[in-house]
Amino acid sequence: MRAYFEYRHLVTFADTNLVGNVYFTNYLSWQGACRERFLAEKAPKTVARLNDDLALVTSSCSCEFFSELYALDTVSVRMSLVAIDFHQITMGFEYYRTTDGPARLVARGEQTVSCTVRVEEGGLTPVEVPDELRTALDAYAPDPHGARRPRSETPPR
Repeated sequence: MRAYFEYRHLVTFADTNLVGNVYFTNYLSWQGACRERFLAEKAPKTVARLNDDLALVTSSCSCEFFSELYALDTVSVRMSLVAIDFHQITMGFEYYRTTDGPARLVARGEQTVSCTVRVEEGGLTPVEVPDELRTALDAYAPDPHGARRPRSETPPR
């Protein structure tokens, strides 16, 4: 079984739409909440750098839906590492309804984040994934030897 970082969420009425099921954008919000809790717990020095020069920029995200969630359901959002290279991290997310009985997969998504630094001209420049963050993510890699893509020696152009 693949290792994962877990964020548990109790679905509230605020998460639902007029039909009564969870509004689709909330799944993407939960990706962000899971990722940020991971950073706070596993990579606090990286979080501290966000107030300085580091910027973690979401370059893509997706979610595929298999079943619905409703108010007062409990959802387990499970994040694992899909790939990592010089400056980009791709994380996978699986959403499980854990309200009653065995956990049931209701959605699956992915998110790619680019590690960058802010430059004086107001732009962003790609930088290597911080060592602390890389080490923290390796615990959630798809195999025991680390992430799918090796560390690159040179930055992208």
